[in-house]
Amino acid sequence: MGTYSIKQISEKTGLTEDAIRYYEKIGLLPYAKRKQNGHRIYGDEDKELMELIICLKKTGMSLNEMKKIIKLPIKENINVIPELKRTLLDYKEKIMTQIQDLQRIVAFIDNKLESDSTLFRSK
Repeated sequence: MGTYSIKQISEKTGLTEDAIRYYEKIGLLPYAKRKQNGHRIYGDEDKELMELIICLKKTGMSLNEMKKIIKLPIKENINVIPELKRTLLDYKEKIMTQIQDLQRIVAFIDNKLESDSTLFRSK
């Protein structure tokens, strides 16, 4: 099992040190274990939880919604936790809609670039 300082875990996960401290303060992350000198120390399970938080954050999930997810038995199979499965499916649907919207935007831009026209419709 690896152990990491707050600086090391920040570099590995991409979360800022301030974000990690804040997430601990609001209960999204458990309080870190401490060395005798009081410095925080994190393990691989903490790293995995931070990576999950980053993924959930990228879905547009709020911190309060993430806290609800984290309180569920997340180490269990997703299919035996209906609330977790439903939430993930809802966010997947939201992301799929966003992807479709972005694809329409890219097609619009491509069309304008290829036709060498203005951004407004021609009269």
